[in-house]
Amino acid sequence: MIEFFEAIRDFTETGGQVLLVIGVLIFAMWLLILERVFYINFTHKKLRKEVAQQWMARTDRSSWFAEQIRQAHVSRLSIKLNGTIPIIQALVALCPLLGLMGTVTGMIEVFDVMAISGSGNARSMASGVSKATIPTMAGMVGALSGVFASAYLTRTSKAERTHLEEALPLKRDIQ
Repeated sequence: MIEFFEAIRDFTETGGQVLLVIGVLIFAMWLLILERVFYINFTHKKLRKEVAQQWMARTDRSSWFAEQIRQAHVSRLSIKLNGTIPIIQALVALCPLLGLMGTVTGMIEVFDVMAISGSGNARSMASGVSKATIPTMAGMVGALSGVFASAYLTRTSKAERTHLEEALPLKRDIQ
């Protein structure tokens, strides 16, 4: 276990401090993604059943008032369903930007080494180049994984809203 943390520390040192920020951002993004997946698969299905039972227990399901109550149920559950999806999408967009910031800071280090040494010595520039490329890669990998998860959550959220609307039929829809 100690070797694992030493490897992470070495990787962070190779990529610079921005890599640590990207790592924390990706960790937070995936915590939110997992929270949404668990909410959709467990809590939302239970809430949808409860709302459907309440709706079917109503005697009036055809009036304008009943339709407004139905819309309110659908809207409330949709808001809960979408929950942290906008935050996840913002974190996905932030990943490549932080990778770009890591690139800039790494290139500044390369230019500092060139200014101090006065030449284009490849060995002296190597650490700056790695600090320029590793955060870019990490930001892109984080964004790419987040894009797929965000698209899945958005698609699932829309499908669940449709299922909810179908689970709450108006009496005139049944005829």
